[in-house]
Amino acid sequence: MFSKIATPVIAIIIFLGLWELLVWVNGWPNFKMASPSDLPPAFWKYRDLFFEMGWQTLWRTVVGLFIAVIVGTAIGMVIGFSRIARDALYPLLIGFNAIPKATLVPVISLLFIGQHDFNTVLMAFMISFFPIAVSVGIGLSTLEPEYRDILRALGASRYTIFVKIALPKTLPEFFGALKVSATLAFIGTNLVEIVSPHGRGLGALFKSGETNGDYPLMFAVLIALAFLGIVLYYAVIFLERIFAGWADREAT
Repeated sequence: MFSKIATPVIAIIIFLGLWELLVWVNGWPNFKMASPSDLPPAFWKYRDLFFEMGWQTLWRTVVGLFIAVIVGTAIGMVIGFSRIARDALYPLLIGFNAIPKATLVPVISLLFIGQHDFNTVLMAFMISFFPIAVSVGIGLSTLEPEYRDILRALGASRYTIFVKIALPKTLPEFFGALKVSATLAFIGTNLVEIVSPHGRGLGALFKSGETNGDYPLMFAVLIALAFLGIVLYYAVIFLERIFAGWADREAT
């Protein structure tokens, strides 16, 4: 348990030390490349804004991710159980995912003028549902037919087969995709906050630092985003251990 906590902490300390050394060796001023030692004053100076903006970014990201879980799981179930649906939906999903999401921000902003919270949540959802849908679909489509045949012979319904066999089998793939989607959701949130600024969220705080040439503030925002991403990632791991801990134990 101690090593699981100490190892990532030590890795982060080493990373910050190398970052500080890089800036010091090259003699970069903080208006070119802020160093870790420049960040604590920025955090303290704008501490109230970090709490306010950080919360705004976090709750929109979590809501968008939650919707992505529901919609992505539903799409994954459809393409996992139906070959026709899989052949029809896969090209659409891949094509949509190939579109740079930054190009969609102006479109969404024009469609839903003034709906800042909705636009941000929508982008977080749009950028994060794809891995969940694909992972659930693959997990269900690779379900051994023998299990289905045995349960159907015993009179089990499709719902029973899904709950008893398909769902537990898919959980490891689902949580693996959810870890990826959690970080992608932050990207979607900040795309809207930066590309279509509305004065809310850490993206707006980053844009303010860029406008005013406050590079320590900009880098502090990046570190804050990384911190929130790590928190959400470990929240997913916590849920994974509750609902799919058996998969990890089998791996060991």
